[in-house]
Amino acid sequence: MNNKNSGNLRRGWTTGACATAAAKAAYTLLVTGELLSSVKIILPKGQKPEFKLNNIEHSKNYAKASIIKDAGDDPDVTHGAEISVSVKKGMPETGVIFKAGTGVGTITKSGLQLKIGEPAINPVPQKMIRSVISEIAKEFNQSGDVVLTISVANGEELAKKTWNPRLGIVGGISILGTTGIVIPYSCSAWIHSIHRGIDVAYSNNFKHVAGCTGSTSDEYVKKLYKLPDEAMIDMGDFVGGLLKYFKKKPIQKLTLGGGFGKITKLAQGHLDLHSKRSQVNFFNLASEIKKLGSSTKFCEQVQQANTASEVLALSNKEGLPIAKHIAEQACLVARKVLKDTETEINVLVIDRQGNLVGESEN
Repeated sequence: MNNKNSGNLRRGWTTGACATAAAKAAYTLLVTGELLSSVKIILPKGQKPEFKLNNIEHSKNYAKASIIKDAGDDPDVTHGAEISVSVKKGMPETGVIFKAGTGVGTITKSGLQLKIGEPAINPVPQKMIRSVISEIAKEFNQSGDVVLTISVANGEELAKKTWNPRLGIVGGISILGTTGIVIPYSCSAWIHSIHRGIDVAYSNNFKHVAGCTGSTSDEYVKKLYKLPDEAMIDMGDFVGGLLKYFKKKPIQKLTLGGGFGKITKLAQGHLDLHSKRSQVNFFNLASEIKKLGSSTKFCEQVQQANTASEVLALSNKEGLPIAKHIAEQACLVARKVLKDTETEINVLVIDRQGNLVGESEN
């Protein structure tokens, strides 16, 4: 199939799709003894990709197959990871029992799609795998009762680069995917992670969570409020994605933290802070600085500035509390999105050196 998207970036396959293909190869081997070199599967939207097997092995009551994940042109941390599935016959009428092997996480907190203690294999990949097991069982007159274990080489280390530790998923990565396809640089995956972070915080009755635009603000806010990892939501540029979902599951206090440029965009009404989708309006910024008592000449200088950081540095020299003012304006924008909730909101502006330069009142 053609796996190019409209931007000419090569699409890849989710961990769930890879696990499904490996499960199909392993169960086929267990039932028929046939050593496949590749397998085709049907994805939820009807696509039929073919996967090359990396390794395959079996004994009388056991079979295992693995696939090297290809995430296409997406900077996915699991790109190139070996995803293995082992299958052995289960007890009658037990269906498919999923287990987390080495490198696959286990759920330890409520609020996710899976129960505490279950392997981190999401519902859609489970459904896809059950479907291929059922298809093969029917074809060869088998019961389809199997114990299926998914493993990911180096998965525990890879998980440290994901949201899993903050979501209470320990021991490895999650087996994910709703379509089976990885779309390069997809915003949806990040927003999905934001939503799951809020789900976990809400379900576990957290009183205070924080959404930050990057690692510098994240570290400062976490230390300032002594928040656990699970209360820290890496919202990146997607403050709108956080606020709109947060409104559905409000928590007592929300802190937003970020650099001066990002928070200025929020203060100016932007809910997507990415440089390709929003820009700092320096004329608007000059107007706000005028309210703080600056001269017309200084305002003209602000209008001609190249970056928001330059404006912050100039304002600091003039003794103008622009960062605090912008934090308060940003807080008003966030408050407007969260109308009808009783959430206490505050906004912190953190400079590139990790120092607090502006803070709003609630």
